[in-house]
Amino acid sequence: MPRLTVAEARRARPKIVVWEQVLLGLVLFAFYVVVSRLKSADRTHDAEHHARQIWHLERWLHIDPERVMNHWLVHHETLRTIADYEYAFTYIVSAFAALIFLLVRHPEIYRRARMSFVITTGAGLLCFWLYPVMPPRMLPGAGFIDTVTHGHTWGSWGSSLVRGANVLAAMPSLHMAWALWVSVVLLWAGVPRWVQLLSMLHVLITLVVIMSTANHYVLDAVAAVVLVVVADQVAIRIHPPWEGSVVPSADAFFLHVEDGSGDPQVVGGLVFFDPTGPAGVPRAADLREAVEAELDLLPRFTQRIEQPGRWRRPRWIDAPALDWSWHTVDHDVADRAAVQAAVAEYASQTMPRDRPLWRIVLFHMADGQTAFLLLMHHAVADGIGTVLQVMNWLRPRVELPIPTVRPKAWQTAAATAVGFAQLATDGGKPAPLRVPSARSGGRRAFAVGGLPMTELKEAAAGRRITDLVLALTSGAIADAHPELVDRVAGRLKIAVPLMVRAPGDSAEGNATAAVMLDVPFRQDGTDELLDEISKHTAALRSPTRALASRWVMAHLLRLFPEPAVGWFARTVYGHRFFHGIVSNMPGVTQRLSMAGAGMEEVYPVLPLAPGAPFVLGALSWEGILGLGLATDPDLIDADAVTAALMRRFDALTSVIEEAQGVG
Repeated sequence: MPRLTVAEARRARPKIVVWEQVLLGLVLFAFYVVVSRLKSADRTHDAEHHARQIWHLERWLHIDPERVMNHWLVHHETLRTIADYEYAFTYIVSAFAALIFLLVRHPEIYRRARMSFVITTGAGLLCFWLYPVMPPRMLPGAGFIDTVTHGHTWGSWGSSLVRGANVLAAMPSLHMAWALWVSVVLLWAGVPRWVQLLSMLHVLITLVVIMSTANHYVLDAVAAVVLVVVADQVAIRIHPPWEGSVVPSADAFFLHVEDGSGDPQVVGGLVFFDPTGPAGVPRAADLREAVEAELDLLPRFTQRIEQPGRWRRPRWIDAPALDWSWHTVDHDVADRAAVQAAVAEYASQTMPRDRPLWRIVLFHMADGQTAFLLLMHHAVADGIGTVLQVMNWLRPRVELPIPTVRPKAWQTAAATAVGFAQLATDGGKPAPLRVPSARSGGRRAFAVGGLPMTELKEAAAGRRITDLVLALTSGAIADAHPELVDRVAGRLKIAVPLMVRAPGDSAEGNATAAVMLDVPFRQDGTDELLDEISKHTAALRSPTRALASRWVMAHLLRLFPEPAVGWFARTVYGHRFFHGIVSNMPGVTQRLSMAGAGMEEVYPVLPLAPGAPFVLGALSWEGILGLGLATDPDLIDADAVTAALMRRFDALTSVIEEAQGVG
């Protein structure tokens, strides 16, 4: 299996959210508090009984040095004080220092180490709950001396600071477990040999201290070793070392959608080149050269998906040498209509996961024109992420203007909480747009159209461009397919993706969140539809729903096992919750070129959600809003809807021109 080297894994630097680590720590602490408060005479009796079982077993096995060590330490005051404070603090300090060190210096193994720590601690607390054990110092008649209490050790039960500590928690020894865990994860991190030796010395000292202070039995330490070994193996299986990087849950979401429905989840763009430019039209070799030159900036272009198992999270791993004959294809077609038909065909094909999930097709038309199609899996990037990656190949180099706001942490938390409340009270499931037996069989239809941005802004008359695109889309579908209006009671539920990509974020991955809108669906005038839509799109102007949706996708899903994440993806994404998708994305204003050829027209290509028969992508590019409409041809005619949309826009601009002429 191809594996990332340590250096490559470090360069990947997975993003660790600090507040999530704090929350996880608080959950563990809350579990400890709950167990600590389980106090009763019966529980104390059980703890003493279990302790005597362990003590008698050790004496039978002749592994009971605890009392001898304890009595020796009592008569050495300085060593006793040092041992008491070592017992009280070093295991905590070393464990948290190791976590912070890994978080800062070795994020590539932090999640595996964190998983091992959580399993070790959680299992230990579970043992305290189910099998309480009285420590030797509390065992009546055993002859042990409590050095911690006698020394009034600050920070331990020798002081009032931790009066509520759980004292019936000898088996296993978490002091020993945490100290050993530190040694294990430092070994994973490949720290210098002298650091590993110091850590091993700390483990040995901890072993001596826990017994000489009469806090643990030998078998408590043995149980701690077993616990750490088991936690280590479980963590390695969940987060295998150096096998690439885990696919973020927001990206793996679309892998699950595709697996559950068979509907290919590919995004991309279609470019028509200017044949009159000085460089003419590009060749496949030119495009390959442009891509190869920027591969260092496109990590997913040289990686593939590895699915270790049903319960394991998918990972990005290095792929073998690229099969350029598959990734870059020359395709001869008759005309633009044939290009659109071919785009639909390529977009309906599921990308094999034994290779990087992208493909380029160069269309050569009979009249000498050339078009370029880039497709990549939705797990690689969302629509705007695809554009950002393509920008690496374009000249001159420009930055895509992405209107984003980076609120403070407390503002994000408050907005997310409000968003959850809004999502909970939003409308229910939409009326079905298709009969249950109708299936597309994966087929697609695709059509494009372009709207001048200047006239589009005039037609919007101060309202959002997205609102106008929604009105044009809804009205055009009603014009082309009036038989669908009654089926959904005159309302379309449309998912509108909103960007939550922050400045400086990677172009890879999905950084959008969908907001559901009820849109009027009838053959009324576009102005009338626009007026009604504009009154109900406050959800698009407020980021609260998007932030809540994004938090679920990016954070909450990571807490659940992979089969549960797959069930969630297949349940919430598709016709059960919306009829279609309309996505409006920012673009550039100046003329750009690829492989020396000028880009004349640019149109987005977006995937259909399962059972939802249409998706419209809109991308502004050099003064034109390029529209790419993909549909299920069994239900919606893409060419007819696009033509109806253009007619509606022409009618709208004609009214504006007449009004201006009269004025």
